[in-house]
Amino acid sequence: MGLFARAKKYDGWMATAFGREGVSAVVVARPADGMPRVLGAGYQAAPRPAPAEALERLGKELQAASRHCTTVLAGGEYQLLSLEAPAVPREELKTAVGWRLKDMLDFPLAEATIDVFDIPGDPNGTQRGSSVFAVAARNNAVSRRQALYAECKIGLSVIDIPEMAQRNIATLLETPGRGIAVLSFDGDGGLLTISFNGELYQARRIDVNLAQLQSPDASQYYDRVTLELQRSFDHFDRQFHFISLARLMLMTDGSDGLHGYLADNLYMPVERLDLASVLDFSQVAALREPAMQARYFLAIGAALREQGKSEGKGA
Repeated sequence: MGLFARAKKYDGWMATAFGREGVSAVVVARPADGMPRVLGAGYQAAPRPAPAEALERLGKELQAASRHCTTVLAGGEYQLLSLEAPAVPREELKTAVGWRLKDMLDFPLAEATIDVFDIPGDPNGTQRGSSVFAVAARNNAVSRRQALYAECKIGLSVIDIPEMAQRNIATLLETPGRGIAVLSFDGDGGLLTISFNGELYQARRIDVNLAQLQSPDASQYYDRVTLELQRSFDHFDRQFHFISLARLMLMTDGSDGLHGYLADNLYMPVERLDLASVLDFSQVAALREPAMQARYFLAIGAALREQGKSEGKGA
């Protein structure tokens, strides 16, 4: 071994998620057999945008210098849109999608970093046209996150989005041959994702946040959430009739009100999502608590990415 040879990276990913009130970070390893294992977790309370000191402390605590590192953009830093795939060669896809997005974004195209990934069609039917998801991230949001990691001397491999982080968790919960819906809430609002065979098919933002669901008058928001879910499921059934949804998994902080309301008003089974059923928390026992799972939810999902996966925005 050469004197200045690069140190070997440890197995697994360290992922950070920057919430409104703090930064959560986890390290997850995926052994060849058995459940993914959470090796460590840390949280730094800090209003967004969090200072470099918060990331530095987490990096030291979780040995970031020896990890593959990823981070998740916040809700207002990007847009995710589905559209019909342009009929162009693969190498020209991002450019062609960019021009289609020009009038769909709420910020100038010149200020966007574009990425594209496929929405698979019906494997047993004739496709009327393929579709794609387009991610348009604000350049300044991407550069700020890169600069923050550079300031802390942490190598950043990938910048991801919450929808893909949640999809990673959904993949662990799937019933073979059936689709699955996952609903979570944080300070930015609600996020519904629907996936099938490990692929994301639909994503919707819901304008109800975790603080509202934790308030004394939380029940006033239940109708709004239910209506958004019903509309989303109806749209999904029309667009992806070849996928049957098995259930809706609800990530909550442990309160029962919304779960009971959805179970009474939706046509599909609604179950509480307990990450301990699909993840090994033996080294971080605190994550068996629902409130802690809610806090670290997106960071855990981002850290579940598999080595070599191309999805997400390269840093």
